[in-house]
Amino acid sequence: MRRRVGYILTALLLLITFSACSGRNDQAQVVCQSTGEGSVAKQWNTALLAAIRRDFPAPTVHARNLFHTSAAMWDAWAIYEPNATGYFVDRKLAVTDEADLDDARTTAISVAAHAVLTHRYAMAAGGDASVADFDGLLATLCGSALPSEAEVVADSPIAVGYEIANAVLDFGRSDGALEQSAYLDFSYSPANPPLVVADDWVPMTDPNRWQPLALEVQITQNDIELPAATQTYVGPHWGRVKGFALEAAADGLPIDPGPPPLADSPEFAEAALEVVRRSSLLASDTVIDIGPDVLGNNPLGTDDGDGHPNNPVTDAPYDPVTATEADFYRVLAEFWADGPDSETPPGHWNTLANDLDIAEANRKIGGTGPVVDELEWDVKLYLALNGATHDAAIAGWGSKAAYDYVRPISMIRHLASIGALPLEPGLSEVITTESSATGQRHEALADHVGEIAIFSWLGSQDPPGNSQTVGWVLATRWLPYQRDTFVTPAFAGYVSGHSVFSRAAAEILTSFTGSAYFPGGFGSWTIEAGSLDFETGPTADVELHWATYFDAADQAGQSRLWGGIHVPVDDYNGRIMGEQVGKAAWDRAVSYYD
Repeated sequence: MRRRVGYILTALLLLITFSACSGRNDQAQVVCQSTGEGSVAKQWNTALLAAIRRDFPAPTVHARNLFHTSAAMWDAWAIYEPNATGYFVDRKLAVTDEADLDDARTTAISVAAHAVLTHRYAMAAGGDASVADFDGLLATLCGSALPSEAEVVADSPIAVGYEIANAVLDFGRSDGALEQSAYLDFSYSPANPPLVVADDWVPMTDPNRWQPLALEVQITQNDIELPAATQTYVGPHWGRVKGFALEAAADGLPIDPGPPPLADSPEFAEAALEVVRRSSLLASDTVIDIGPDVLGNNPLGTDDGDGHPNNPVTDAPYDPVTATEADFYRVLAEFWADGPDSETPPGHWNTLANDLDIAEANRKIGGTGPVVDELEWDVKLYLALNGATHDAAIAGWGSKAAYDYVRPISMIRHLASIGALPLEPGLSEVITTESSATGQRHEALADHVGEIAIFSWLGSQDPPGNSQTVGWVLATRWLPYQRDTFVTPAFAGYVSGHSVFSRAAAEILTSFTGSAYFPGGFGSWTIEAGSLDFETGPTADVELHWATYFDAADQAGQSRLWGGIHVPVDDYNGRIMGEQVGKAAWDRAVSYYD
């Protein structure tokens, strides 16, 4: 009887053990398969861009997250590719069946991307919605909940995904970004006291240095209200963050663009006046050609190009594209501000890359060699593109910290306050008794005789009025073409982050696709009439057209002058820096491909 009971208990125990092991093995054999539009890598990239739009718009942080996620997805693809080199995890696993290989890569990519993104955005603004998106995409791709790390079989695709995610997150704890301190470095102290934007008093201690702004309310460009009304410098330490192809610099200045013009030079004053000059055109009804037939094709670091004679794909001339100056310049300032949906500049270039209509026959890395499948194209593109934008953030913010350069709002107000802003009839004038008499151009400024008035954008209207919001304003109250709750970013001006990001991205897209030209010879984006945020407009649909990626990148840099938050040297030297960053990132990416 005891022996029979023993047999029964043993059988029950074996049955329970077998059932439990079968459950774990079933769970451990969860397979993720790509569904929906685009490769699994593009789906995770799209989910990341949505999270960026919800979060505080810190381009440095988001460039890092884009790169780390891209490198994780690359590693999950490369671990099954004999000739590829992993970035965070570099080893090899063999999968002989092609269908199983696709599933293995999809599974490893999904597990790694989900773990990295959930960690990075759980505590961010909009984190609940972002994590729900990540969980939803994982459920769509994988069909069921993933097992824990302890339950998976070694070297299974799920285990690979966990291994890569852990390597990424471990690296992020010591790469210099201060992630564990919410990316905050309080060692920076501004040289100047805050500029109260609503006042016309300009308290500048050092006119060459950045000045924080004091606002009654601060709201980011994607509508997040900030708790403090005085700006805190964003990312003063970023020049020391570990890059992709960028060599580390002990002084936090990986690429030195050379010094910008200083306050005692004529170039400094002329740069400030150039921003005013552009602001004066924001209500111009002059119709101009804004197409690739006359715009673009600039030598590096200049706006000296005169367009492209022909579309190289069709061999036909580019058609003129027209708009009023007011519509075009205001659209530039708003479209490129943080991307069409506030995904910040590095995210914006991911959006543009995702929207490229690349024919399957042209899906050749570098424009040569065999046609690759969509997943290989995407993981290689994201590694290079986001490696470049990550390095662009490091190089650009290294320069910002090193030179700590002043922004136009402080430049213009300071120069006007000491009578040093250059005078130009119809643009910048001294207010006189005659000019401020009833019916005269400075009538509204009659209480400020002897001070400088400028013909410029008048500032936001609430509720928005018509688009003709340009007139004479006291120079010490000048505002850039931005929301009055934003005004100017909370970090130094030199060099322009937009310019570095955009030129670096353009270098990658040119090298990766094998052509500087957009597919079909031009790219475009339509901004619908009445869709502007800063004020009413545009009065009609505006179509932005670019022949090359470099044309689009140059326009991104130019937009910051029309928006009033950079001077030309910020833009031009930023483009030059971006070329260096992009070329180095491409060379480094190719070394991982092969």
